Amino acid sequence: MKKRHITYVKINLFTLMLLALSFLSLTFAWFGYSGLSNVSTEIDVKAWYIELQKDGENVSNNLSISFSDLYPGMETISETVTIRNLGDSIANLSYDIISARILGDPKDNYIVDYTSVTTPMVEDLLSHNYPFKINISLNKDILQAGNDETSFNVSISWPIDSDNDENDSYWGNKAYEFSVEENNKLLLDSSYQIKPSIQIVIKLSAEQYLEDENSLDVKYQFGNFILYDIVENKKCTHLTNNCIKTYVIDDYNKVGDTTVTLLPDPLNEYGVSNFSNYESVFNQIVSTWNVNTRSLTASDVLKIISRDIFESKLIRENLSDSIIGTLNNTDRINSELEKTVKYNGFYTFSNSNFKFLKSSSCFWTNTEYNGNLGFSVSKIDESYSKLYGLSKDNECRIIPVIIANKKDLSN
Repeated sequence: MKKRHITYVKINLFTLMLLALSFLSLTFAWFGYSGLSNVSTEIDVKAWYIELQKDGENVSNNLSISFSDLYPGMETISETVTIRNLGDSIANLSYDIISARILGDPKDNYIVDYTSVTTPMVEDLLSHNYPFKINISLNKDILQAGNDETSFNVSISWPIDSDNDENDSYWGNKAYEFSVEENNKLLLDSSYQIKPSIQIVIKLSAEQYLEDENSLDVKYQFGNFILYDIVENKKCTHLTNNCIKTYVIDDYNKVGDTTVTLLPDPLNEYGVSNFSNYESVFNQIVSTWNVNTRSLTASDVLKIISRDIFESKLIRENLSDSIIGTLNNTDRINSELEKTVKYNGFYTFSNSNFKFLKSSSCFWTNTEYNGNLGFSVSKIDESYSKLYGLSKDNECRIIPVIIANKKDLSN
């Protein structure tokens, strides 16, 4: 069966004006045989109807993201497109960057060929290799049938003080020079179409969910809630001392994966320790657990909160707050943590977006911040929490991460 794809939608991020508002509804039909009766075939017809909306208005499916006025200190600009599944089949969502052009220099033009240049590669460059930060996110990969919805998000920001004045000046001048050159071309030729400073073409796709080894396991999507008996090593139905709340923290757990990573609810009761005694208290906690476990790391938490491209931020004294942005590989995560430690910084994130990280007291990761501090998570207030360096002498909860065998969870 051929794949059905949503096509593009045009958005102007800087002016926040939609350049194209044509609505293209997708109403493909999917057929499944229900059986034979009296030598005739009865066919169930499933409607395929994916709706996209921005600010309550139906929009088309082609995304060509363009913006021109770039400068240090600009306010963060964002766009959100709501995707709603009004059909009868589960929809699998994805997006691909087709191309990205940064000003007029050929070395800053990227054409995705899915081999040497890939979407994750370009996403990483746009998020971290320029003083302006361009971030993209899709809140859910799967939409259930019957009005399930999610959002596709893009944000761009340019902190006024990133502690690299030379780089800010270089790119600020390039942006100004590009704008002057484009306006001069218009003066010479009134029919000339001025190019935006930055243009990114994205293909947003919705396909009927077909389960195979490499498809997302619907039962174990990021953030899914699972009651798990840590002694009986199986799913359970009622909270007890052994039956605890857990949440899936795998970014993309596939059908073919044999295990799933679960984070116990930080509100559960666990052992408390200072950072120096982490290992011994951790071993004491899991000694009665009949499951595979490992320590929680700062990388785990950072990767989770980086999914929010609006409110998850790096905070550093005397420097501008900065959106964390895309973290899709280990090297980038490690580099981000090293930068944070260098500037004695910390991360903040929204409790409403990551409810399973909200705690009534601090809890440790097993990652050292520096010689005197360890990475810890703590609630700031009802709205926000933080991942930060805390004195190793403090007493915080220790939360083991569970590596559950999916066969055990299916019992």
